[in-house]
Amino acid sequence: MSRRSPFASWLCAMLHCFGSYILADLLLGESPIDYFSNNSSVILATAVWYLIFFCPMNLFYKCVSFLPMKLIFVAMKEVVRVRKIAAGVHHAHHRYHHGWFIMMATGWVKGSGVALMSNFEQLLRGVWKPESNEILRMSFPTKASLYGTVLFTLQQTHWLPISEANLIFFFTMFMIVCKVFMTATHSHASPFAPVESFICPVFFGSVSSGHTSHHHDQHGASHEVSHPPPPPAKSKEELNEGTRKRKAKKAE
Repeated sequence: MSRRSPFASWLCAMLHCFGSYILADLLLGESPIDYFSNNSSVILATAVWYLIFFCPMNLFYKCVSFLPMKLIFVAMKEVVRVRKIAAGVHHAHHRYHHGWFIMMATGWVKGSGVALMSNFEQLLRGVWKPESNEILRMSFPTKASLYGTVLFTLQQTHWLPISEANLIFFFTMFMIVCKVFMTATHSHASPFAPVESFICPVFFGSVSSGHTSHHHDQHGASHEVSHPPPPPAKSKEELNEGTRKRKAKKAE
């Protein structure tokens, strides 16, 4: 795609770099292209995009994909993610002092705006995969951003007795450790899975029971359709009548 349509590829790269800022500005009623006025950031993102796709022999991509280098970039990304969440909640709190849900929404899109815009980014590439909706199947960064923005909202509204600097430090360390470990081990298991498997059935019910009963109902219905009841057995008089007719046909 990068060689067939360089402009579409560049636009997708800009959405990956600035998607969180675009969504946050839309939520707060500000200009969604305001961040593109930062020329140095746009030029840096464009340079990285060009080196990734057009560097001779893919040398730049091979360097950044080398595992030790990749782990460093992953850790740096989580540092930026947590600071963006905190900045988003602080910005929303400055405009809406008692708008808890606005603070949470702004901090969430600041931390995971790229993933939330994935379907739109796929449309730019000519791909449509509605089953890959990030809200339906949240990845670890999206879930962590959601839980993190709840913590930062409670801290901003003075319901969580901890300073913002300490909360940023502890949550950043948690994100770095989890994400670096998952990247190093090529694991996709969420650290929140054990807690969610315990809490979700209590508050939202279990999905397996309803799914199983529905499956059994469908299986029973298909079994009944595929095996119709046998026809009633013919009486002795009907059998004798059929035998006489066959004999008469043979005689003719």
